[in-house]
Amino acid sequence: MSELMSARDLGGRPVVTLGGEAVARVKDTVFDGPAGRVAGFTLNGRGLLAGPLKQSLPWSAVHSLGRDAVMILSRGVLAEPAAVIARGEAAHGRVLGARVLTDGGTEVGTVLDLVVEAGISGRVVGFRIAARQSLESGSKRRRRKVYVPRGETLAVSGQALVIPADATRFVADDLAGFAAQVEAFRLREADRTEPTP
Repeated sequence: MSELMSARDLGGRPVVTLGGEAVARVKDTVFDGPAGRVAGFTLNGRGLLAGPLKQSLPWSAVHSLGRDAVMILSRGVLAEPAAVIARGEAAHGRVLGARVLTDGGTEVGTVLDLVVEAGISGRVVGFRIAARQSLESGSKRRRRKVYVPRGETLAVSGQALVIPADATRFVADDLAGFAAQVEAFRLREADRTEPTP
């Protein structure tokens, strides 16, 4: 699995061409809920006092998302803001702050952040949530902020995000431990969807 990154940590990350030219900085990450992917980024100028750019960066134009920069082929791939914002609005509302419900109807918390897979996929693999209750049965420790996988079937509305109930068994307290939980959850989901002979 690729490295996992917090969407909030992408804010301020430089956008650099393959030729090494710094063209912008990430302002915000826009999430396409129905697709379960990053739709793109809104951008700020490069300087300390630079404000928002009138251009955005659609995910389709991202060459690679890395630890230190977002790589693009050239400045020419930047697009009108509507190319990114319209995709994000497909979720009919903001994801951050949305309630998180399981497909069984249990409310487990609210979304604090998105967890994005680095590289070229733009895939959102999970969420950091402010938990309403302990997500592990029998645990005496009340978790406040945890990472939970998103699952393949994802429903997002302006008011709630719905995850598989089984995803709550694969939580992690930190991003470093979350990668193993995501992989374990994916393997479990793959085993469940394979036809039995």
